[in-house]
Amino acid sequence: MKVEVRPLTRSDFVAYGDVIETAGAAHYAINEGTAERYHDLARVDVGGSGGRVLINIFVGQPRPRPIAIRMVERHPLGTQCFMPLQQQDYLVVVADGGAAPRPSSLRAFLARGTQGVSYHRNVWHHPLLVLEADSRFLVVDRGGEGKNLEESYFAEPAVLDW
Repeated sequence: MKVEVRPLTRSDFVAYGDVIETAGAAHYAINEGTAERYHDLARVDVGGSGGRVLINIFVGQPRPRPIAIRMVERHPLGTQCFMPLQQQDYLVVVADGGAAPRPSSLRAFLARGTQGVSYHRNVWHHPLLVLEADSRFLVVDRGGEGKNLEESYFAEPAVLDW
């Protein structure tokens, strides 16, 4: 099965999370007019039960092409946000489904290096898919008690088509 890769837009991604970008975002001057604040770009949800915000840097490596999607993961206790630090494009793959998503529910997006994503709690998504070596991301997610990672593997992989 092939999965078409489409450009990442707020409207196409709204069911899965927030697109973090300055284009079209609310903003205002701060710091005596020397900076512009782009305000409230994504919701950070760490849930209850002792959850706390983690700030991480991930350094990703590209996968061999064609890219096979063999699994997806989700985080039931909090959101997970990825913001590229080098303005390098990357791929975002999400899936619909309850306990066991199907490859036919996969949706794939090409994210520009100026766009971040924040996955809503419980949204199935593929781990980081970078297109260039040593791609760095600021990652904001949940730490604390409780199991915040579930994985689901497909019997047959899907292949990204772009």
